[in-house]
Amino acid sequence: MTLSVAIGGFGAIGRTVARRLDQGIDGLTLTAVAARDAARAAAAMAGFAQSVPVVPLARLWEDADVVVECAPAAVLRELAEPALGSGRIVMVLSCGALLDNFDLVDLAHRNGGRILVPSGALLGLDAVIAAAEGGIASVNMVTRKPPQGLSGAPYLVAHDVDVTGLAEPRRVFSGTAREAARGFPANVNVAAALALAGIGPDRTTVEIWADPTVTRNIHRIEVEAAAARLSMQVENVPSAENPRTGRLTPLSVIAALKKLSSPLAIGT
Repeated sequence: MTLSVAIGGFGAIGRTVARRLDQGIDGLTLTAVAARDAARAAAAMAGFAQSVPVVPLARLWEDADVVVECAPAAVLRELAEPALGSGRIVMVLSCGALLDNFDLVDLAHRNGGRILVPSGALLGLDAVIAAAEGGIASVNMVTRKPPQGLSGAPYLVAHDVDVTGLAEPRRVFSGTAREAARGFPANVNVAAALALAGIGPDRTTVEIWADPTVTRNIHRIEVEAAAARLSMQVENVPSAENPRTGRLTPLSVIAALKKLSSPLAIGT
């Protein structure tokens, strides 16, 4: 069986995923994309082997079994609600926005849809999910990013925090994963994914540092659980097109899509 895939959002992540699907993955086919600038998206696909239409976000589900959300967090509901209401699978990258739209899970349940959250820029989510079955006492994540990768975040704007020209690391946020997801919607979707895998967004704690000494997006995770103590660190190379996200994120989406259609699936 071949699954049809539509992609909502055609930025650095969406284009990478679309290009890989166009190159060919067994059991998957690209059928539609949605983009803020339809003409630009169509031009970007000029060299694709397949002719793929550019459609509105709310209509992606009509052309797909799986809708992949690679769009700004603010439009998650516009894409996901009609798709889930029609029983489609929606792969969500803006999982920070999912925390404030959790009724979408109930919508999926009622209509036979599914919401999938790929690992994205993190590692060890399988281990956190497994540990949660035996009980977790605490989860903490410390994120360090080059200052330009945090510039313009709503939390920084609201608190008049300027990260330009920093000479040394500066902690710009400390709080819960829910608060981090709201304040840094383009930066720490990883915090929301970690929270959903473990003990929830209000018990998962997060620190965010603007660090001019690093060139990668670094996430350090500490988990205290009954079954294990987990210490994990990932250092992601920022995307050249969008320093707010790492190069690993679209690769994670591709791997998750392949897992849907592959006769062999590795991991929880």
